[in-house]
Amino acid sequence: MSALAKYLLACGHEVSGSDRAAGERTEELSALGAAVSIGSNAGNPRLRAADVVVYTSAVPEEDEELTAARESGKTVWKRSELLKAVSDAFSHVVAVAGSHGKTTCTAMCAHILESARVPFAAHIGGEDSELGNFYMSGHDFFVTEACEYKKNLLEVEAEKAVLLNIDRDHMECYRDEEELVDTFRRYCGKAKLAFVCADDAKCRGLGDFSTFGIDAAGADYRASELRQSGEKYSFTVSEYGKSLCRIRLNAAGRCNVYNALAAFSVMRSYGFDEQEIRQGLESFRAVKRRFESIGSWTGASFICDYAHHPREIAATIATAERMCRGKLYAVFQPHTYSRTKFLMGDFVKALRPVKNLMIYKTYPAREYYDEEGSAKTLARNVGNCLYAESIRELMTWLKTTLQPGDIVLFLGAGDIYYAAQYLLRELNK
Repeated sequence: MSALAKYLLACGHEVSGSDRAAGERTEELSALGAAVSIGSNAGNPRLRAADVVVYTSAVPEEDEELTAARESGKTVWKRSELLKAVSDAFSHVVAVAGSHGKTTCTAMCAHILESARVPFAAHIGGEDSELGNFYMSGHDFFVTEACEYKKNLLEVEAEKAVLLNIDRDHMECYRDEEELVDTFRRYCGKAKLAFVCADDAKCRGLGDFSTFGIDAAGADYRASELRQSGEKYSFTVSEYGKSLCRIRLNAAGRCNVYNALAAFSVMRSYGFDEQEIRQGLESFRAVKRRFESIGSWTGASFICDYAHHPREIAATIATAERMCRGKLYAVFQPHTYSRTKFLMGDFVKALRPVKNLMIYKTYPAREYYDEEGSAKTLARNVGNCLYAESIRELMTWLKTTLQPGDIVLFLGAGDIYYAAQYLLRELNK
């Protein structure tokens, strides 16, 4: 939401809003000229002055300000409706969807557009190390994430669409997996041109769309001759069987070969030169909370990752294990009770191999407590691990065990990132 607020401010609109707690985002928006208040208040004078009221999925339906806006006859939009209105202002709209990798692929697309020096805006779900979560130089291209939560991706009118993968997530919003897959099919079908991952069985079964992949020999865009240096990859890109160029990524992980290949495919379809695309992809460094090193204490490295789905967790742990010279310690904060409950078996399978594991209290987001999907229940099911309710407990555990060469991996999409930063500051005092 903050990225959309930045866009409106950049266009000269008067922006106000509220959040339940102050933080980096609220401070940033205030500095840009937004009128920000903390806490929901039905009598908020800025609410009365607003022409349009926009809310996110994290806001409960019974929220004071949301209720007051509706009762007073205000125009009330979901965040996805504002995103659609914003995208309508651009000549070309590129949307990136998928259960994993949306933020990174979107940021990579933005770097390609910057390299090509065309006017564009980027709406990024995370914080790119150079561009932030919003960047604008003009209204030719708009690149944005398209999230499947509550089928929000169907609101975006994309000229060209990317689908990275399909996995079981946000299942509280879907009747079954078939409905989830069908929603992605509809998303691809709405675009003039869609690019799907040929290595993903569910994507492959959606229909006759353009494809990208590594293993699928018949993919329209293919990465081959993969070489690994540490955790970073280089590869050759082929277009319809013809070799175009070699790319050396500065972002770690094989998953980023897929993200880069997807970005290459969709941007190439606009006629951008392969060298412009290569330069853009190689200029991309990282998105915050994507295997981000935040510092060290007594020779032990602290790394944060947004992984909050079992598949992401397993991949991130595997990467950390390959890098680790000492012991690997993992702290995982479950994100929402519904996800943990639905994927409990998968979470247990992903986490149980970790020898030094702490499960941290659930980040509920928009949800209410559910014992079946709680972090405590997950910890019991995993078995050989610890459970923590406070940062103090995390500090005591790590302070008495860490040695030089160890890695502490903080996993989750909630406030574990800020807890890790606070913990590191306290340890280094």
